[in-house]
Amino acid sequence: MHDNDERAAAMAVPALSGVPETMLWTLHNRASEALRPDGVLRDPDAVRIYHAIDYDYRRSFGDADGSHGLRSRVFDDALRPWLAAHPGATVVELACGLETQFQRCDDGRVNWLCVDVPEAIALREHFLPASARCRSLAMSALDPRWMDAVDDSGGVFITVQGLLMYLDEDEVRGLLRRIGERFPSAELMFDAIPRWFSRKTLRGFYKTPAYRSPPMPWGIDRAEIESTLVRWLPRRTEVRLVPFGYLRGLAGVLLPIVSRIPGLRDFLPSIVRVTLQP
Repeated sequence: MHDNDERAAAMAVPALSGVPETMLWTLHNRASEALRPDGVLRDPDAVRIYHAIDYDYRRSFGDADGSHGLRSRVFDDALRPWLAAHPGATVVELACGLETQFQRCDDGRVNWLCVDVPEAIALREHFLPASARCRSLAMSALDPRWMDAVDDSGGVFITVQGLLMYLDEDEVRGLLRRIGERFPSAELMFDAIPRWFSRKTLRGFYKTPAYRSPPMPWGIDRAEIESTLVRWLPRRTEVRLVPFGYLRGLAGVLLPIVSRIPGLRDFLPSIVRVTLQP
């Protein structure tokens, strides 16, 4: 995993379990993607943190794949032009974990708010200290108090990577409704898993023999996303499914085809962008 010098300097990761431990899973995949010569994500801070933590990533999560690096790239691609059109605006990153999107996308003007549970923020700030334009809040995304820290006067973009599937449907609906009521002109972007995969995790999904994924109670099929969000959210809402893109090999050939076939496309995960309209 690391050479001997890196091992000697590595930090023993605090005890993590459940959903907070998944931030090491995503770090494993993002950093490994960034280390590839043909990787879709350039992320030196993820690589730095990856090597600095003494954790057996491969034992827990197996060989790295491109999934989380690809997801981060898609979120970056959506955010950068929005930031260019909204200088000095606010980005809220719910369930930030060890994601380094601020470091990748900082334009020198954005105000960023990282929100996660206390054990995640403690580990994050060891490697990514808070600053005047990138603040941290140690609380659950379900705690509405984070909204009081958001200045949405110049626009607000709320990103939610790798969180909603770990909530139940009532919690997801409640969170999205509160966001819609509090920030009526916000942009919101999140990822979702299909129902079949949610059911699989509830039965017990072992990524490797050493690691059982936390249950993911909330799944939603692509065909029902738009109607569900329009029903849940309190105002006019534009809902778009964002293409994954950047896939290598056979997956890159097949995904655009499968995503256009009714029925089959509901087996795929989704990235969703919501534009709230007052």
